[in-house]
Amino acid sequence: MYAPKESHMEAALRVLKYLKREPGLGILMPSHSNLKLEAYCDSDWAKCPMTRRSLTGYCIKFGGSLIYWKTKKQATISKSSAKAEYKAMASTTCEVIWILGLLKDLGVEGLNPVSLHCDNKVALHIAANPIYHERTKHIEIDCHLVREKIQRGIIKTTYIQTKE
Repeated sequence: MYAPKESHMEAALRVLKYLKREPGLGILMPSHSNLKLEAYCDSDWAKCPMTRRSLTGYCIKFGGSLIYWKTKKQATISKSSAKAEYKAMASTTCEVIWILGLLKDLGVEGLNPVSLHCDNKVALHIAANPIYHERTKHIEIDCHLVREKIQRGIIKTTYIQTKE
């Protein structure tokens, strides 16, 4: 989160109190929801004051219900916000692939392409452009998994406003 405020801490504490009070509740999926898989990812570029590493955060929805979420510090320092966001897209893509495999084992198929929402236009351009440029040679090869999955029709990327 870019600039957390007191209200954010209060909201987090409210969630923790809820979880403590209702440990037996699960994720509910309405019967009328369409079986669509969507993923949202974000990163905060170089926000760790000690290491200058970025945080990756993502969540995945199935049928409109949140089924997976994660926040993790990136393993390496990113030289730009676009690179940090692209790494977040790669992490999210890996998780989407795993969830698609799980859903396939459960008999749920035909979910491709999965919408991957990102708020960084440069990262989206890097993912969509199949040509390697001098300016993107510093991006780790494993991050280009996103590009490959777009070309195979497994995911499609969409821009989302930062505030959404």
